[in-house]
Amino acid sequence: MPLSTTPESPIPVRQVVGMITGWVDRLGSVWVEGQVVQLNRPANSNTNFLTLRDKLADVSVQLTCPRAVVDSLPTPLVNGAQVVAHAKPSVYPNRGSLSLQVRELRLVGEGELLARLERRRQLLAAEGLFSPDLKRPLPFLPRRIGLVTGKDSAAEKDVLENARRRWPGVAFEIRYAAMQGVNAAAQVIDALGALDRDAEVDVIVIARGGGSVEDLLPFSDEALIRAVHAATTPVVSAIGHEPDSPILDLVADLRASTPTDAAKLIVPDVAEETQRVVALRERSRRTVGHLLGREQQQLDALRSRPSMADPRNDLLGRSEEIDALSRRGRRVLGHVLDRAGDDLGHSLARVRALSPLATLRRGYAVLSDADGAVFSSVTDIDAGSAVTIRVADGRINASVTRVESIPLPTTPEDSTIEDSTIEEQDE
Repeated sequence: MPLSTTPESPIPVRQVVGMITGWVDRLGSVWVEGQVVQLNRPANSNTNFLTLRDKLADVSVQLTCPRAVVDSLPTPLVNGAQVVAHAKPSVYPNRGSLSLQVRELRLVGEGELLARLERRRQLLAAEGLFSPDLKRPLPFLPRRIGLVTGKDSAAEKDVLENARRRWPGVAFEIRYAAMQGVNAAAQVIDALGALDRDAEVDVIVIARGGGSVEDLLPFSDEALIRAVHAATTPVVSAIGHEPDSPILDLVADLRASTPTDAAKLIVPDVAEETQRVVALRERSRRTVGHLLGREQQQLDALRSRPSMADPRNDLLGRSEEIDALSRRGRRVLGHVLDRAGDDLGHSLARVRALSPLATLRRGYAVLSDADGAVFSSVTDIDAGSAVTIRVADGRINASVTRVESIPLPTTPEDSTIEDSTIEEQDE
């Protein structure tokens, strides 16, 4: 029965929520179908939370599911899976929100297909086929681009037109293949192999427009994934639209969100590159100009120095310094020679004074016998002996007629008197 309420006698929110809860409880368990758009599996909780959406209407509902029910599924539950759930509707009183308490969960249709694809993705990822270290960079400007696509397809037109608009001289090598159906994967593999063996092809693009999960299924084929992994030429995946994510996107060297995006990624924009060249040219010109200007300033500074303005300025001062040093050297050398001459004269005088010839020139003589033996005492000679007398300027041969002995002095005084007597007798 409808409630009787007025602005003057409203009912509390809790009463409305309680009544709604009662009505929902009387609904009982229902089987509901939808697509999983959000999956939350807390690590320390036995309850998983799912958001289920109706594909034909923008309506979603929260599901509360025991972890054991999700774990019992034959393949892992992923976002996008289509499921059928046996659940009991309930209202959470504190928030007044509606949720479904899941009792049984089944993967059906597209959901089961997505689950199998997820399982395949996990296995291939475990083998390392999607490692970032295997990704090869695309050439800046490929000589020839290989394109695998459907004949006369929109994807072919998008790639060709956008690529040529960006770089008019781009060259393509096109291989047509079925883009859906049971033979699609095999034909794409054949086309990929033919382009990979072509030495002129620097990059390969696999392009297809959007479609359902079933339509894009060939691009998650394991054989195709392994063929792309084994290719020696970089591969670009341009399958579907932004939300589409076949496994080919993971193994390819580069993923393009759409065929149009692939054209932007594989060739540069000639207008942008022209502007870049112009900017680099201007930058180079400015850099060279600054360098030349700096070098000119240094050259001007060097030329403005006195030594560079007139090199003779420093030479004149050096010349005067050399002349002064030369005169000083002559004076010093003259003094040295004079002192050496004086020393030599003194030494020569001393040598001459000590020479026996000098003694002979003073009137002394040396008496020797015929054999040349010198007499030093009267006892060594007899009267009548033939003797030779050596004087300063020659020799005199004589005969001794008489020998007279003179006593030797006993004191220095007597010696001095004796020397004086001899000198007087000589005079």
